Amino acid sequence: LVGNARGYKTIIVMPDTQSQEKKDTLRNIGADLRLVPAKPYKDPDNYVKYSGRLAEELKSSNNKGVVWTNQFDNIANYKGHYENTGREIWEQTDGKIDGFVCSSGTGGTIGGVSSYLKEKNKNIKIYLSDPTGSALYNYIKNGELKSEGGSITEGIGSSRVTANFAEAKIDGAFSISDHESLP
Repeated sequence: LVGNARGYKTIIVMPDTQSQEKKDTLRNIGADLRLVPAKPYKDPDNYVKYSGRLAEELKSSNNKGVVWTNQFDNIANYKGHYENTGREIWEQTDGKIDGFVCSSGTGGTIGGVSSYLKEKNKNIKIYLSDPTGSALYNYIKNGELKSEGGSITEGIGSSRVTANFAEAKIDGAFSISDHESLP
């Protein structure tokens, strides 16, 4: 939407396993959608790595410039939540907050909010709410990126520590099954 409003061509690269509704919505708002087979991050054809290569390729043929947002590892994501979301939560609760629970997609929200809140009060507890199938729960609990189970959630959970997630100040984690989260 922002790209269209500013007159930019917006290319979205994502796994072909995403919901049809998500694909239709992106196309309907004008995105050039590039679907690729779902592959783990370590694979060179993972959608994140593919999108980075695509941006580099487009730079050579586009004299108006190309921006690769790199949403998972661009810490502007973390900084935005640190400077805004964390501050808003603190102000709107008058600093009377004991805990914050959040899932992680890119890691920007939990990274930025947790850092801000912990600076305000080191005793605030921060917990990751992670779907089964994501490796972050085991990473927080045991220090190991290990995935167990699966989930139908899209965009939540990860098999790696992103630059945004690396900033998170987390006290613990919950593993949430689809059976528990969907209702």
